[in-house]
Amino acid sequence: MLFAFHLIDRPDAGDLRTRLRPEHKAYLAEVAERIAFAGPLLANDGTTMVGSLLVIDFAERAAASQWQAQEPFTRSGLYASVAVHGFANLWPQRAGFAPTA
Repeated sequence: MLFAFHLIDRPDAGDLRTRLRPEHKAYLAEVAERIAFAGPLLANDGTTMVGSLLVIDFAERAAASQWQAQEPFTRSGLYASVAVHGFANLWPQRAGFAPTA
């Protein structure tokens, strides 16, 4: 089942996010084959990261929750709020793909 992770940073999280980003990306890479989409939430300036939005396939909610609990940003206390919901992807994605080199 797909699970959507809506994660909002603490207001003072900028430096912590930058410092832990390589560890966060490595952790995501461990489940790369199960990621429907993932990326930072952005402030109105279009560049400042203020959170994360992830949709990842897990067998059950307990597995999704366990994965989230071990995620580096979560372990560091970066997030002010965490919401995890089951998600049904009913619309074929046509926009938002990362540019290819």
